[in-house]
Amino acid sequence: MKERIKETDQGIQGELDVQYFDRMQRHLRDKGLIATDEIVRSGIAGGLALELGPGPGYLGLEWLRKTDGSRLRAVEISRNMIVVAQKNAREYGLASRVEYTLGRVEEIPFGDEVFDAVFSNGSLHEWSEPQRAFHEIYRVLKPGGRWYVSDLKRDMNRVVVWFMKISVRPVEMRPGLQTSIDAAYTRRELEGILAGTPLKSGQVSENPFGLSIRGTK
Repeated sequence: MKERIKETDQGIQGELDVQYFDRMQRHLRDKGLIATDEIVRSGIAGGLALELGPGPGYLGLEWLRKTDGSRLRAVEISRNMIVVAQKNAREYGLASRVEYTLGRVEEIPFGDEVFDAVFSNGSLHEWSEPQRAFHEIYRVLKPGGRWYVSDLKRDMNRVVVWFMKISVRPVEMRPGLQTSIDAAYTRRELEGILAGTPLKSGQVSENPFGLSIRGTK
């Protein structure tokens, strides 16, 4: 197992890179390969939710589309990504139910016990201080609120990595996939991070592609 190599804690900032990432995420959405259904199955099926690291917004927008009476706030570190997410929200016809805010997961810009749920997919490996971010998730959740975080894992089987790379569209995103895998955590590392937070009782699950954690405050 090679050592973890930090990718970035600034998100995807350049306009061209944001466009490539938007195209990749749209392709995954069209293939049914984003984690919306898993989030709903975890019990996050309505109310006011917070998404961390929404990127171009497809995960949260699909969640809004599949849930009734739900509303979404999202914290994103890239201003250019927020512009794209807002455009996508308008295309979905959901702009009135979602709000994107510039910020960091280590300092979530909302008050205590505001949200019924918090979820994130694919951004954990970019969090500069993951323990602090998990403390923040706990802080903004209402008592009884649910949370779900998923990401890639670094100890992925090489055949799985190869399959993912040849499936990535556009091809310009393939190098970024490898750097994201190199920056991801193993299950043991993630359990160690959680152990120092109020969310230490979260249930960690593993599949061939990555890790997920879910729990209730």
